[in-house]
Amino acid sequence: MSFNAINTASAGLKATQAAIGVVSQNIANVGTVGYTKRTLDTVSTGVGNSGVSVGTIGRALDAASLRQLRMETSGAAYTGSLSAVRTQLDQLYGTPGASTALDGVMNDFAQSLQALASDPTSAPARATVVTKAANLASTIGTIAQGVQDLRSATESQLGSDTAKASAYLASIAKLNTQITGTTDEGARASLLDQRDQAVTGLSAFLDIQTVDQRDGTLTVITTSGMTLVDRGAAAILSFDGRGTLSPDSEYTDNAATRGVGTITATTPGGSKIDLIATQAIRSGSLAAGIELRDTVLPQAQRQLDELAAGISRSLSDRSAVGTPPTDGTTGALDIDLAGLKAGNAVTVSVRDAAGTQRNLVLLPYTSDSEPKIDRADINDPTASILPIKLTGTNAGLRDAIQTALGASFSVTSQPSADTGGLRIRSDPSSGAPTLLGVSASVTQLKDPDDFQSGAAQIPLFVDGNKKGTLYTGSFDGGSQLTGFAQRISVNQAVVSNTANLVTLSSKTLASDASRPQYLYQALTGASRTFAAASGIGGVAAPYTASVQDFAQRIIDAQGAGAASAQDLDEGQGIALATAQSRVASVSGVSIDEEMSKLVQLQTAYSANARVLTAARDLLDTLLRI
Repeated sequence: MSFNAINTASAGLKATQAAIGVVSQNIANVGTVGYTKRTLDTVSTGVGNSGVSVGTIGRALDAASLRQLRMETSGAAYTGSLSAVRTQLDQLYGTPGASTALDGVMNDFAQSLQALASDPTSAPARATVVTKAANLASTIGTIAQGVQDLRSATESQLGSDTAKASAYLASIAKLNTQITGTTDEGARASLLDQRDQAVTGLSAFLDIQTVDQRDGTLTVITTSGMTLVDRGAAAILSFDGRGTLSPDSEYTDNAATRGVGTITATTPGGSKIDLIATQAIRSGSLAAGIELRDTVLPQAQRQLDELAAGISRSLSDRSAVGTPPTDGTTGALDIDLAGLKAGNAVTVSVRDAAGTQRNLVLLPYTSDSEPKIDRADINDPTASILPIKLTGTNAGLRDAIQTALGASFSVTSQPSADTGGLRIRSDPSSGAPTLLGVSASVTQLKDPDDFQSGAAQIPLFVDGNKKGTLYTGSFDGGSQLTGFAQRISVNQAVVSNTANLVTLSSKTLASDASRPQYLYQALTGASRTFAAASGIGGVAAPYTASVQDFAQRIIDAQGAGAASAQDLDEGQGIALATAQSRVASVSGVSIDEEMSKLVQLQTAYSANARVLTAARDLLDTLLRI
């Protein structure tokens, strides 16, 4: 027998023994999370490749499938977080149609006004209106507080997720260092498994990409291009949470005015980068938390604020609309702005020479200095904002409007300076814009105790946290609209004397249904304009409807948002499961496949062993001759 056969069998025995060890390790780790199936490469040696030697221990890995898994993991974490919170948000409004839901409470209040209009003399009917009004205000406030609780919980979750993501970054950097420092192939494979698992875990928090380096390390970057891990160095993520959030807590890139926390990445060199300001996070649970805290939930709060403001002002305001002059003056509109108060915006619609239609919004204020007005706080975010100072006289209002509109318009008192009548005129023939319309919602009453003015309007709902003041939409000292949903309350002057729901003046009969009928119509029939920021009318379009209809649209919007988020999450869950299956088909351990390999290896081991046994027997025979 050739000594080559002995060498070949001996080498085969060693290779087979090593392969059996790898297969045994695979079988022992069936179901182990993060374990990648091991493979053993063999190398042909000897004359004519008659021998074999053990090569390297590798991992069964498909890089494309692994990248897909991480992308789907990030997407699933995003949709899962979004769906969970949007479902909770929808539940705050109650089951549509239920008596305790927002629409049910609104309908009960409207019906109580209708019942009072049918029998104005009924003391129980008046008491019911007050009770239903208080229930409506309480329901809106409770939902609004629930929205802020969700925002605060999201703020806390952002802090927790940021800390976990930062820990993953540190772990990846540490594993990079350990991988480059080990020469044991088995240990190296185990470290690579740990690193892959850490990268996949990190992808649940934010969207990332990886780049393999020649030295075996891994560079981690966001899809926006920011480097988070480079070999053994990792950025540190931190979150400066603000705890309990309020309606006016918002994100700005100015740390001095920012009312919520932000995610900061501190690079190994000491540089600090605001990941929210730079929009570096685009998926994962962190992206979902940012979107919920800064967009979805604030918009829900804005809808409730708009609803509360609409309820209050629909009952206390009169609609002022410009009409063509009766004397035949062209290019002019007459409007009665008597009683105009801070926040009672006047909208002037014009069309310029190019045919472009736009709105000029005159915003009255009474504070010493001109208030800062956020464009999102007005109904039409595309309009030009023109603040005007109220002086308390019609002449002062006329002059303020004239100054704001400029020389292209003429503003005159009509018919005298003692009334609120104004005429606004433009002359397109001289290059001035064409005047299309003028309108305003004017708070009719002077104060919360004003019930005997003879007007049908009544301050039934007031700003409770500001000592029961009238709600006018004022910007003096900040936007009165922000957080109004949590402050709306029933006027105590009505609670203490429910006759105010009927009595317009000292001459009003107890059976006069004028005021109850007006209040019912104002709530259910009269149209009001709600800001584009509420998201009900579209991205940049105000929404015009009755207050009751707006309440229904809020519920519909939140229900649709929750359903859409759930559908998206279900679809993403399927995509994630598919990606996991693809990775498992390559990297996972199949007990049947490994047992089959084990049988084959045991057969090969026996064959090599028989060759060596035969060689031993031959040598023994030769020695005995």
